[in-house]
Amino acid sequence: MFVQIPDLLSADELRQAQQRLEQADWVDGGLTAGGQAQQVKNNQQLDGRGTQAPVGKALQSMVLAAAQRHPLFFSAALPKRVLPPMFNRYAGSTNAYGDHVDQAIRYPTDGERMRTDLSATLFLADPADYDGGELVIEDSPGPRRIKLPAGHLLLYPGDRVHRVEPVTRGARLASFFWVESLVRGHDQRRLLFELDRNLMRLRERHGDSPETIGLTGTYHNLLRLWAET
Repeated sequence: MFVQIPDLLSADELRQAQQRLEQADWVDGGLTAGGQAQQVKNNQQLDGRGTQAPVGKALQSMVLAAAQRHPLFFSAALPKRVLPPMFNRYAGSTNAYGDHVDQAIRYPTDGERMRTDLSATLFLADPADYDGGELVIEDSPGPRRIKLPAGHLLLYPGDRVHRVEPVTRGARLASFFWVESLVRGHDQRRLLFELDRNLMRLRERHGDSPETIGLTGTYHNLLRLWAET
């Protein structure tokens, strides 16, 4: 399931994030990559240590708060855990990330583990400000090439091979993070998402009719059946 979430960040939040990232210190993105990904990762990441720690924490809080308040994000992801967002930059000679698959298990803190059911990319640069930099995700019947407006988020399955094409002009800024969902299975999560969105439309058209209330019960019974709390 691929879900685009428009305007996750408000215009003011986006402007703040861009200003902070323009003044940030960046380090080699390969420092946080796993064995296979390290061989193809050629970008920069925000240094979350030392003097940059307050900048990183402020941006993380902004993105997490925006995701938590967005109904489409909750409906699509059914989040159980969200890994604190990270931030990357593609420009100049550090401008691409080859084919790779995200790690299945991440470690938010020492002693904790979380499953990466969904990957998320929040685009933070205006597409007109850079060339290239498309997020390419392998899918059936063919790869998806995605380049969203600044402030928009893409949610996609965490088990897909994907890459970022070389940036040939300007700089591509983004935030990325992973979600462990209450519902592990992609198919079950997709069905719940489709049911929830159609229920929203029925409520807008008919209010809380007996049929809408009955289908809402069906939604929650399926969630009760499939959720892992």
